[in-house]
Amino acid sequence: MLTETDRQIVREFQRRLADVVPVLDLRVFGSRVRGDAAPDSDLDVFIELEACTPELRQRISEIAWEVGFEMDRVISTVVTTRVELEHGAMGANPLVLNVEREGVRP
Repeated sequence: MLTETDRQIVREFQRRLADVVPVLDLRVFGSRVRGDAAPDSDLDVFIELEACTPELRQRISEIAWEVGFEMDRVISTVVTTRVELEHGAMGANPLVLNVEREGVRP
């Protein structure tokens, strides 16, 4: 289960993302959701967008770094699009199945 601190970090990250791009889906997954995170574990965030450019991916990484730096947490992002999920290799990626199974929305 996410701690309240992790929830605050994700909410701030989500708020800053909303200033840059409409997000279709955002879920937190991984050890912090499962409750088996070490103190230095990263915060894994899955982000689904309608469309994405390399520049937008870079900006999302920058926002993750900024929020993580300010709140003392490494934020690792997985960014994908609806088309990649429905028609690309990402839809068959075991990581996506893991996100669907254990991911939580903030």
